Amino acid sequence: MSPDYIRPSLKDDPRVCNALNNMPKSCADTFSESQLHYMRLALIDNRWQKHFIDNRGSFYVPFVGWRFFYVLLIGRNRRALSRKEKQLTLALFSLSVLGFILISLLFGLLLLYLLKSALGIDLFEDTSLGIWDWWQSL
Repeated sequence: MSPDYIRPSLKDDPRVCNALNNMPKSCADTFSESQLHYMRLALIDNRWQKHFIDNRGSFYVPFVGWRFFYVLLIGRNRRALSRKEKQLTLALFSLSVLGFILISLLFGLLLLYLLKSALGIDLFEDTSLGIWDWWQSL
């Protein structure tokens, strides 16, 4: 960083600037940089905007003199779903339930077949799926 660098004032921050513009100029001019810093933190801290990852910041490009901001938000969507999203969610949920039932049914039938074979019950003479032989070879 060059020795000529002057840190921009927090009065240039959009949130702080908006708050200062909504109060009388005589009052807005009395805030120190430390007070502006804590005002900015208070304005950023919205309880309804809590995200799992909430990374916001800004950086200064030294030779150009521009400030850029970045926002990285990751969290659960708390907004109301659109009609298409509701339909897709319902379809995926239905497929998940159907898949769970199908897998449970197949697993139950496999257990019943292994139990039948372990008890030596033959439903059809001279027919076998080979599952019992495979199970015994394990």
